[in-house]
Amino acid sequence: MCTSLLYRDTSSRAYLGRTLELSLELPYQIAFCPRALEFTSATDGHPALTWTGRQSFVAVTMPATPFAPGTSFAPSDLKVVEGINDAGLTFSMQSYPQAAGPVAPPAPQQAVLSAADLGAWVLSQFSAAADVKAAIAAQPIVLPPIPILGGLEVPFHFTVHDTGGASLVIEFHQGVLTLYDNPVGVMTNAPQFSWHLTNLNNYTFLTNVDHSTATFGSYAAVQPGSGIAKAGLPGTDTSVDRFIRASFYAQFAEKQADPDRAVQMVAHIMNNFDRPRGITVDYPGKGSGHLSVEGVKLASIPTEFTSWTSISDLSRKLFFIRDSRGMNYVCLSVDELAQAGFRTMPMARLMPGVQDATAMLAAA
Repeated sequence: MCTSLLYRDTSSRAYLGRTLELSLELPYQIAFCPRALEFTSATDGHPALTWTGRQSFVAVTMPATPFAPGTSFAPSDLKVVEGINDAGLTFSMQSYPQAAGPVAPPAPQQAVLSAADLGAWVLSQFSAAADVKAAIAAQPIVLPPIPILGGLEVPFHFTVHDTGGASLVIEFHQGVLTLYDNPVGVMTNAPQFSWHLTNLNNYTFLTNVDHSTATFGSYAAVQPGSGIAKAGLPGTDTSVDRFIRASFYAQFAEKQADPDRAVQMVAHIMNNFDRPRGITVDYPGKGSGHLSVEGVKLASIPTEFTSWTSISDLSRKLFFIRDSRGMNYVCLSVDELAQAGFRTMPMARLMPGVQDATAMLAAA
């Protein structure tokens, strides 16, 4: 499961926060793809689609085929889960098992784009959500089986955000592609995105203003502390409830003037969607299904947890990420990587350890 939201500062600069929850640890790769890189999207029964990148980008990626320690990857081996390019355009892949279904296939002679390669195609080609929307209308996209997922047809939906604050949802529902302009900048998982917007109509009473006094007969009731404004927020970790909470935080979190403070604010917001192991447990046969990845062992009692959290500063083209082992982010600058060639590194190797400040205090 996943939660993403767009936050705007006092100057309307955009920042994207996103968590990814699964019940297993995966060997995510952080990749940098420079401009002019060649990409290929191959799908059985169709000519391969090839293109040359016009934008560089940083992304969290996963290999599409079973992997082994020490494996080296080419750009087309890696599938983008989350990323930002040098125009400040972001792409997010989020779980959506309802994607697969019967769909009329494109003509065999057409070069088609695998939905698994949508992230690389978007980030390497475009600078605005509107351009992505127009290009998708002209480019056939298919949902092929993914070998590393046991042959599941791409079980995801996708979101795109740009520096102007425009948001696009790319959603296959039972094989049918629908493009939505996203007016709230929030995304979680099933049901369909349009359903989430309809459900948001049931929460018009939400406000960040505490109503802390009331009179009952002659008794004057007074709240013993602040925070009553959140009483109406749904509290579970279902995608339905997370969509409402994310909309609330994106709307009401204090707007910052300084970009660094804005990034810190998004980090605080995303802490509200951080899920420790064991908080929700699905016993086999009694709960929801879980993603199965070839070569990765699932715990006997699955518990979803936040594998990693990312923050994208769209204006400065900065990408921040932390994993489940710590609370500190590392920062990657797309602009400063501009002259580098294709690079990839396991996410785990980039994560910082805990800084021991004992000696600093002792020497003060």
